[in-house]
Amino acid sequence: MINTGYRIFAFSLMERVKKITSYNRLTSAVCVALAGLSISLVCYAANPPRGPIEPIGKTPLETGWKAVTITGGLMRPWSAAWLPDGKTLLVTEREGRLRVVLDGELRMDVVTGVPEVLPLGQGGLLDIALHPNFTKNRWIYMTYSAGRRRANRTMLARGRINESLTELTEVKTLFQVAQAKRGGQHFGSRLLWLDDGTLLMSIGDGGNPPLQLAGRLVRLNAQDLSSHLGKTLRLDEEGKPLANNPFAEDGDPMTDPHIWTYGHRNIQGLALHPKSRSVWATEHGARGGDELNLLQEGQNYGWPKATYSVEYFGPRISETTTLAGARDPLTVWTPCIAPSGLTFYTGHEFPQWQGDLLAGGLVLRQIRRIEFENGKIVGQTTMQFEDRIRWVGQGPDGGIYVLTDEIDGKLLRIVPKE
Repeated sequence: MINTGYRIFAFSLMERVKKITSYNRLTSAVCVALAGLSISLVCYAANPPRGPIEPIGKTPLETGWKAVTITGGLMRPWSAAWLPDGKTLLVTEREGRLRVVLDGELRMDVVTGVPEVLPLGQGGLLDIALHPNFTKNRWIYMTYSAGRRRANRTMLARGRINESLTELTEVKTLFQVAQAKRGGQHFGSRLLWLDDGTLLMSIGDGGNPPLQLAGRLVRLNAQDLSSHLGKTLRLDEEGKPLANNPFAEDGDPMTDPHIWTYGHRNIQGLALHPKSRSVWATEHGARGGDELNLLQEGQNYGWPKATYSVEYFGPRISETTTLAGARDPLTVWTPCIAPSGLTFYTGHEFPQWQGDLLAGGLVLRQIRRIEFENGKIVGQTTMQFEDRIRWVGQGPDGGIYVLTDEIDGKLLRIVPKE
């Protein structure tokens, strides 16, 4: 029987070996071995559930590209946002720091005024997004975990950054998940501005068994419309629910008006299609069963009543992979890739990739390129890295930029291979 404790031990040991040996050849050999152990523990399901969607495993390797390091020295970076000048990047670090990369150089001084965060497990300072009218109001939005080990939640705050990029002022909490949970799992926390000036925010389901909330498994809240857990929320710029949200006027006082979609485990990738303006999301399964979904307001995405993933300790999570009235995923990844950043590519350096979706993967240390033709998925390839991929985004210059989830995290740029 596979034990989650072994998974935690493997990841912890990899990081300790890296630090002790200063990334020498021994580090590489040991980390490769431990990475294989970790992947088998976390992602591989011996008898994955079957359903209408055929899970995708290994895909062909993408060629003709290479990664160039822009800067290192980032401590567990989680997300980034480009400023309108096209040369400045704001980067969040999970421990609670906001950093500035200007013309490829990492400033040593951090931005002050960031809210106090709880850097526990998967939590800390997480996503960042600029207000659509940033050039006029200089507002930045940040998600983070706050509280304590036994009672914490996902938060959304807004602050105004000064011209010298040294300080946040007028910092205000705009939204917080109503229910406090235990532990450091499944905060979700991706942000995405829609064309109408409203903001989507993903919230994880709260964690794996045996974690409970109010006497039941915490993940069951993903199907509960009175809970924020396991949802995407649609908010205005002040963090308030919209009057035309799908459950805002359903007549049920127990239904939360913030909810836009539900039945999610832990969305950590959100992207807007450049032409159709549809919303796409990647979310973590447990062992196997990671998903790519096309989000539509008011829809149920099944978790945990319908899933292709299995428990970390072996058995199936649900009796079925599809659920009446719920939306099926468009892609299922088994073994899991552990989805992270997500972006559509519209640049010119890789013309054959235009319109395709780039999905980061933490555990498998890769980016999946999801190929589209006439709006339909026609194939996938893999860009393989040495480090965990936390964020993928396109810069104002049309380039593909990547953050690695490491103690000495890097900002990379993907360029054509000579």
